[in-house]
Amino acid sequence: MADVNQVVIVGRLTRDAELKYTSNGFAIGSFSIAVNRRRKNGEQWVEEANFFDINLFGKPAETLNQYLVKGKQVAIQGELRQDRWEQDGQPRSKIVIVANNVQLLGGNSGGSGMQQQAGGGYSQNRPAQSYQAPRQNAQPQQYNEYDAGQSYGSDGDFPEEIPF
Repeated sequence: MADVNQVVIVGRLTRDAELKYTSNGFAIGSFSIAVNRRRKNGEQWVEEANFFDINLFGKPAETLNQYLVKGKQVAIQGELRQDRWEQDGQPRSKIVIVANNVQLLGGNSGGSGMQQQAGGGYSQNRPAQSYQAPRQNAQPQQYNEYDAGQSYGSDGDFPEEIPF
């Protein structure tokens, strides 16, 4: 039986994404997000932030880099990885999230209502943008309005034909 390693997280970027390339030209994007959490401490509700480092690889890292700016709200679906190294003779490790799917949430900071989709082209007043990394040895998937977080009307109703 295979183990499960999946995480879904929504937060805001704490810094602009950084794009680097390996010696053979493979793109590696890295950024961090803050996720706010509320908890009760006695009679008071206390907010605290948790910070997570995210890695994004290949073409998605190049395509989304310009949109991953400090303060932007994003939804990340991916897996946890433990990076291990040795520093000054001491073993070190750090947990990072390797993103398989990135959604840019909210509007464009320019206020024009136009947002570039990760797959190319533009969409007017779209609530979210999405990129999902293709699975190993698989073709990239095509996305429709449902995948991009499209709302279904002012009252939140689903379309007449539900696809299941």
